Amino acid sequence: MVDGLRSEPLLSLRDHLRTSRFASQFAPSLVHVSGTIAMLKERDPDVSRAEEMGISLFAGEAEDRLGQVLRDAWEGKLQPAYNFMNDLPDLENAAMPLLPVARVKRTFGANTSFDAGRGCPFQCSFCTIINVQGRKSRRRSPDDIEQIVRANVAQGIHSFFITDDNFARNRNWEAILDRLIQLREVEKLRIKFIIQVDTACHRLPNFIEKAARAGVKRVFIGLENINPDSLLGAKKPQNKITEYRRMLLAWKQVGVLTYCGYILGFPGDTPDSILSDIRVIQKELPVDLLEFFYLTPLPGSEDHRKLHESGTWMDPDMNRYDLNHVTSQHPRMSREERQQTYRLAWETYYTTGHIETVLRRAMATGLSPGKALFFITWFKGCIGIEKIHPIEGGFLRCKFRRDRRSGFRVEPSWLFYPKYLAETGWKQFRWFSLYLRLWLINHRVRSDARAREYMDLALEPVLDDELENRELFQLETAQAYVAQIRRLDKVARSEARQAKASVV
Repeated sequence: MVDGLRSEPLLSLRDHLRTSRFASQFAPSLVHVSGTIAMLKERDPDVSRAEEMGISLFAGEAEDRLGQVLRDAWEGKLQPAYNFMNDLPDLENAAMPLLPVARVKRTFGANTSFDAGRGCPFQCSFCTIINVQGRKSRRRSPDDIEQIVRANVAQGIHSFFITDDNFARNRNWEAILDRLIQLREVEKLRIKFIIQVDTACHRLPNFIEKAARAGVKRVFIGLENINPDSLLGAKKPQNKITEYRRMLLAWKQVGVLTYCGYILGFPGDTPDSILSDIRVIQKELPVDLLEFFYLTPLPGSEDHRKLHESGTWMDPDMNRYDLNHVTSQHPRMSREERQQTYRLAWETYYTTGHIETVLRRAMATGLSPGKALFFITWFKGCIGIEKIHPIEGGFLRCKFRRDRRSGFRVEPSWLFYPKYLAETGWKQFRWFSLYLRLWLINHRVRSDARAREYMDLALEPVLDDELENRELFQLETAQAYVAQIRRLDKVARSEARQAKASVV
């Protein structure tokens, strides 16, 4: 809301905002605009084209900033650009993100979202967050979080996605989790959460335990790859493959479902190496869900800046920069090979045999196999039936006749509805068939009298000799990294002995 404006002018302003003339003059804050302004020396071609069309650009974050834009719009004085990239707002006591219940309930499970903090201290080259939201941690207070939760509970919303790119690096994580624990365990609020964390979160004392008590039911982890060279090349040395099992098992112990992001298309990747790595993950890492993404030069990332400055080809259609399309060249794979490998990656991980393994691991570790089955069905069906990424799909695809992208005509009722009903009926039949097949697997697992005794390589406790015995560490790409880890361990043990001897 714009301070100082009465309700009558606001109503008029709302109508004014709906007009095509205003829509052609103002563009909201987008990662594309903010990211390219932050990273490129000159204007991005698409951003320049928007400016030439008379569109006003907004770079940065809207808190305490949008009022100025609305005032300028009201007075017909919109500036060509509003750049707040060097003036990121403090989040304590900032405007509360609250979506109306009617909008939230259009998503399955009625999940809403909010950010507890922004900014990330790491320097991953494929990431836009560090360049758009900055590397300095800014965060909401526990009071702010409680207010957001209570406001949503009051309108019947109990499921939340905390959208911090890495909640484990939010300096207020413990105070926030303590407050949520109080709301759940003392006031008995039925609230649950999804969070995103890094692969070192288990090193924070009490983090995983408190997250589970606070109501975290699912956790997204940026695993990214099991090739240390790829991780180092992407400036993600904080991902240590020697810690992956320890971290994943810690989440298993508290009954939280894990789903991990995995990037395909690092420079050293080949079709064979990718599929081989996925099979190693299936055998040795206790991951529940694995979701795949193309390595994409997102506008606002360091990868995009390097390709832009070198003049390397990138897809000119920004609609394809969704992590699910090939948008740049690869030194060892053609576009067709990358697309085929992407499909095979999903098919390789979500085989019937491995789905049963995931369900058995869930049963053995106290995680509901039914919950795991639900999400496996969703992931496998979105790729196989809807042909879209799971984060863009679900079990029932709602389409609205008048909701069309600019430039596409609205179909007449006599064409749209019969086609939509036929498509929906066929897809629902396929969804039901898929679920039935997987349900039979789940039933077999749950009926096994010894299901809770199940054990495999992934569930075995972490032992000191893992570097010698695990296939994960015998891969050619891991050998140099493992040798370095061994040297560091040897030095640490030697220093410990010397310290002990000096004390004696």
